[in-house]
Amino acid sequence: MESASQDISLNSPNKGLLSDAMMDVPVDNAAAARTAAPEGLSAAEEEELRAEIAKVEEEIGTLRQVLAAKERHCGELKRKLGLTPLDGLKQNLSKSWHDVQVSNAYVRTSEKLGEWNDKVTQSDLYLSASSTLEDWNEKLTQSEAYKKTQETLSQAGQKTSAALSNVGSVISRKLGDMRNSATFKSFEDRVGTIKSRVVGSRENSTDGLQSPSAGDKAPQDNAPF
Repeated sequence: MESASQDISLNSPNKGLLSDAMMDVPVDNAAAARTAAPEGLSAAEEEELRAEIAKVEEEIGTLRQVLAAKERHCGELKRKLGLTPLDGLKQNLSKSWHDVQVSNAYVRTSEKLGEWNDKVTQSDLYLSASSTLEDWNEKLTQSEAYKKTQETLSQAGQKTSAALSNVGSVISRKLGDMRNSATFKSFEDRVGTIKSRVVGSRENSTDGLQSPSAGDKAPQDNAPF
């Protein structure tokens, strides 16, 4: 084992002997690729089928290349139109959903669900349950507790509306009393006095700028005619 590991080691001077010896072993590629022919097929039929497989695979490769070119061309057209990948995704989802809706499986499922719905709604159990629920609803709406609760809620709503109306009236009355109070009138008088003073001072300053003073005299023209 030690001698064998030394020969395989990369540092060994005989590192290429093992690979050269393995490369000298003859390999029949045709025999390795060819599997046993099924029973009932002659050699000529087998060769014909293999040739047909090679031809079909070549056509598949050609179609893949054509499809890739078509996809690139379609992408360029979409970019020119300003269509984003999100628009394409929405279109694909819409088309897929339409295909699902028109598919036989979806149509059969819808028909089955409709039949089951008809059977359920027409069954004695469903009719009995519906009748029982209607009876309970009628008894509940006609019961004294329901009527009292409805009357209580109605009265509470009326009281709430009246309370809000009273609050508005009180606020309006308080504002009116405040405007009629002596303090508010005194404040209004002060504001009016300050306003009149400001306006009067502005008018006086404007008149002083426009009218000439008494000491100013108009220039005389002494030049002889």
